[in-house]
Amino acid sequence: MESIARMKTTMPRAIVAGFVAGALVLAAAHALGQVAGTFFIGEPAAQVQAVAVGWSAKKQIIGHAVYNEAGDNVGKIEDLIVTPANAISFAIVGTGGFVGIRRHHVAIPVSELTPHAGDFVLPGATREAIMNLPPFEYED
Repeated sequence: MESIARMKTTMPRAIVAGFVAGALVLAAAHALGQVAGTFFIGEPAAQVQAVAVGWSAKKQIIGHAVYNEAGDNVGKIEDLIVTPANAISFAIVGTGGFVGIRRHHVAIPVSELTPHAGDFVLPGATREAIMNLPPFEYED
C-alpha cells in the first residue's frame, strides 16, 4: 500500500477533514435543487466555486467502505455528525451484523480517516478493535 503512505505525506488528514467539512457546509446551505456551479443573486463567487468542487456526502462519503492500511474491510461509513458550529467532527462507522441488523456503530473522528480510491482508510483498525469500541447511540 505504497500509495497510502504517499497520500499521507501529500494530504494531511486535517486538511482533508477541513475540506470535507467546508464543502459539506457550503453545499448544505444551498441544497435547494441547484446544479453545481449555479447560484443565487448576491452569492460570493468564492462560495459558488467551493460548492462546484466540493464533496457530496451522499455520493462520496456515506455508504463507502472503510479499510485498514493492509486493505482489510473494517466497516462502512453510515452517517456524519455535524456540530452546532457546522463542522463535521465524526463519521459513524458500522461493522458486524447481518444485512444491517445488530450492526455495531461507533463514532470515529474524521481526522483519522484518509480518502483512498473512492473509499477511506483507518490506519491500525480491525473489525475486532471497532467492535470493542463503545457503541454510538443517537440522542432522541
